[in-house]
Amino acid sequence: FFFQPKHNTQKDKRLHCCFISVDSLLIVAVLSITTMATAPEKPRILALFDVDGTLSIPRGEITPEMLDFMTELSKKVTVGIVGGSDLPKQKEQLGDGIVKLFPWNFSQNGLVAYKNGELLEIQTISKHLGEDNVKRLVNWVMKYLADVDIPLKRGTFIEFRSGMFNISPIGRNCSRPERNDYEKFDLEHNIRKNMVEAMRKEFADLGLTYSIGGQISFDVFPQGWDKTYCLRFLDAADFDEIHFFGDKTFEGGNDFEIFSHERTIGHTVTSPDETKEQCTKLFLS
Repeated sequence: FFFQPKHNTQKDKRLHCCFISVDSLLIVAVLSITTMATAPEKPRILALFDVDGTLSIPRGEITPEMLDFMTELSKKVTVGIVGGSDLPKQKEQLGDGIVKLFPWNFSQNGLVAYKNGELLEIQTISKHLGEDNVKRLVNWVMKYLADVDIPLKRGTFIEFRSGMFNISPIGRNCSRPERNDYEKFDLEHNIRKNMVEAMRKEFADLGLTYSIGGQISFDVFPQGWDKTYCLRFLDAADFDEIHFFGDKTFEGGNDFEIFSHERTIGHTVTSPDETKEQCTKLFLS
């Protein structure tokens, strides 16, 4: 852009130029996007959103249109994200600046919690269970999966996250077409459901919860560490309504506990488009 210094005299009316690189403009744009806006019109209404199947397709990136919609929604009500995946995966799907975009951000069901871009807490499953029980569970899972007969297997069958285990019979390294095919196979043959039942019996002494989510995996975590965990950070005195939007709201799904919790108003959605439709009717009409 161009500017003229205040102290230019009639003899010195030279046009001064200031060149800003494209990279700098991009940085400014990113900063403007990732900085939270002022308080919404209705700050005492909180809308919490699952990620997979709610804001994006499973393990897919949010579309620019959906992100624009969520940004507009955040001008009306307080917005928060509560996902089961860890923060790096959430950033892959929603953008690197997601913890600063909305007032509340919870990854791993709230075991990693942010408020206004500031870290509140990180909880770890290894400290809770002890390393001997972690080894016991991992060894059992590896042996069990070795005997599971499914059309194909890839890699990363157990993903250790700070607050949970994510277990995938096909392996998280599968491609999207393989992921889609496995989901159909799993629904027909109850691979994950049967494995969960076996684990409930084997590890009954550990007080664990098993939650089937997404297309290819399920989560294992201590009781009470489901998505309702995030509610401990949300003071009841601060909100008149807490809405939750998710796709796995059936019993056994990883959205069920928070969807049916007494403190929330639950909404079942089947896609980002339906999320947009329901939110428009509830908050923007």
